[in-house]
Amino acid sequence: MLRQPKSERSLPIRTLPPFPTLRAFLDWNSDQGQVAGLPDPVSVRHQMTAVHRAVLERGGPILRFDHPVLENGMRAQMPVVVNIFGAPERVAAGLGVTPDGLDDLGGFLAALRTPSPPDGMRDALSRWPMLKAAMSTRPKLVKKAPVQQNVASKVDLRSLPVQTHWPGDAGPLITWPVVVTRPHDSKATDVSRYNAGIYRAQVIGHDRIIMRWLAHRGGAAHHRSWRQAGAAMPVAIVLGADPATLLCAALPLPETVSELSFAGVFSGARPRLVPAKTVPLMVPADAEIVIEGWVDPTLTAPEGPFGDHTGYYNQAEPFPVMTVSALTTRADPLYLSTYTGRPPDEPAIIGEVFNRLALPVIRGQIPEIRDLWLPPAACSYRIAVISIDKRYPGQARRVMMALWGMLPQFSYTKMIIVVDDDIDPRNWDDIAWALATRMDPGRDVMTLEQTPMDYLDFASPEEGLAGKIGIDATNKIGAETTREWGAVMQTAPEDAAFAADLLARCEGLV
Repeated sequence: MLRQPKSERSLPIRTLPPFPTLRAFLDWNSDQGQVAGLPDPVSVRHQMTAVHRAVLERGGPILRFDHPVLENGMRAQMPVVVNIFGAPERVAAGLGVTPDGLDDLGGFLAALRTPSPPDGMRDALSRWPMLKAAMSTRPKLVKKAPVQQNVASKVDLRSLPVQTHWPGDAGPLITWPVVVTRPHDSKATDVSRYNAGIYRAQVIGHDRIIMRWLAHRGGAAHHRSWRQAGAAMPVAIVLGADPATLLCAALPLPETVSELSFAGVFSGARPRLVPAKTVPLMVPADAEIVIEGWVDPTLTAPEGPFGDHTGYYNQAEPFPVMTVSALTTRADPLYLSTYTGRPPDEPAIIGEVFNRLALPVIRGQIPEIRDLWLPPAACSYRIAVISIDKRYPGQARRVMMALWGMLPQFSYTKMIIVVDDDIDPRNWDDIAWALATRMDPGRDVMTLEQTPMDYLDFASPEEGLAGKIGIDATNKIGAETTREWGAVMQTAPEDAAFAADLLARCEGLV
């Protein structure tokens, strides 16, 4: 495995070379045998999603469609790349580490987020890699950029290989856009105040896009500030950014952290930004494509319906409209895409990795948590299984309430199952055993009403409000039970060692 010299690493645990561009990431994956080209013509209407989903479900490689066919039957002038994060190993690689380095990376990010005071000079010097990583978030501003090798002021978005993913979709949908915005009271050079988010972008004409950002997201907050001023908001849609920027745009970072800046912590290099051509924004210099434009302060259009991560189509709703002012690209651009649907999909796989990264931060708030799993099949966040180091009666309920109340990312989690630390929270057989032997429905089930919920949850009785359920599947101690609690059966260590040794010497048994 290629290693960076220690002095050049931005992360103290980084084991992979830097990936300052999408192309660098693709080249590395190609060397690992993780990129496959498809020379046959494939339509962007439904066919490409069907191929992508089939490959992702098999744990397959990154796909490059060399001859995408547009909705009008013409061949697109650029290849389409999909499935870059279709396996946890590739998500980890996008963050600069192998899968076994994710836990250390999560601890590093937790320390970077809430550092403790150094304990003497030796401890201060040991934190130099962390300081270097923080400094690597400072963007480098450039005047010329690969993404501006071609600049078109007359734009026809229908020439891009934008996919229509599902039979019930309203039309073509851009699915891997890094949408760059800033608040009205900022300057173009105030990159620290930028927001970069992954939002749905529906193409509705040769130069118009509907921007679907929910009210609690950064892009929507910025739009409100421009709307209050009665002004159109500058927006840049970045396609084919480097993997660190893509993942940072998807991470639930604090509102005060700029995703474009923080990407430098992961990428192995300072982010390179260039002034956009027709809007007052800085954009990633090494991306594949940038769509520049202005979002009207009041104009909306019905967005959707589109297939969503729930596995259902969401309803059409009004969202702001962007008018495109320029399209800039590399000389030979790649179009990066994905699909969203019932798991497995790329967002669900990314969510699994982000879960591991978030665990040290969660433990910092609730120390008794040993492990946590958000089953991808449950739309990545609607069910949580938590193992705890249980020490006192009522502790499982305290943990449930803490997760729902202290950590915003769990406000939409409708079910929490708490187990002891001898249970693997990622193993459904272990969970079922704990539920069957350690939980009584009359005693160990807690329900809440009228709590916040994702409005896409059609099972909720009211839009945005729903109930929650917590299940205590831990061993009961103290005042939690009046009965003598059972003892778990276990093989004695010496007998387990004997069996392992015997089986190792006997052919054909294992």
